Amino acid sequence: MLRICFLAFSLLIAPGVLAQVVIVAGARSPLPELTLDQAEQFYLGRAHTLPDGSVVTLADLPPGSIRDQFYQQLTRKNPSQIRAHWSRMVFTGRALPPQQAESMAQLRQWLASQPNLIGYMPAADADGRVKVLLRLP
Repeated sequence: MLRICFLAFSLLIAPGVLAQVVIVAGARSPLPELTLDQAEQFYLGRAHTLPDGSVVTLADLPPGSIRDQFYQQLTRKNPSQIRAHWSRMVFTGRALPPQQAESMAQLRQWLASQPNLIGYMPAADADGRVKVLLRLP
């Protein structure tokens, strides 16, 4: 019984211990703030341009807890569902998945050199080198 109570309590507090994730571009990027719907459409390969016609490219972090949290919060899909989704998108020729950075450092380099690139990171890592486009709930 004590074990069940502990598990229930852990599940209740777990969402609060996750770091907030933000969607970012390079500090000098001309990209505007995004809506939650726009970001979801981009990261599911359903949209590639902003309303003004600007084409955006996307970057993913390596597989891990931040990436899993990002997709869960943005799309409500777990890692297996995201992999299956992108497999279908690629197989049908509708879209290619985001380019995967090998590290946070590589993501920062890409953001600094590609003005229309969008990525994500923990809010605590978002400093003056990036422009926050959206804070995930």
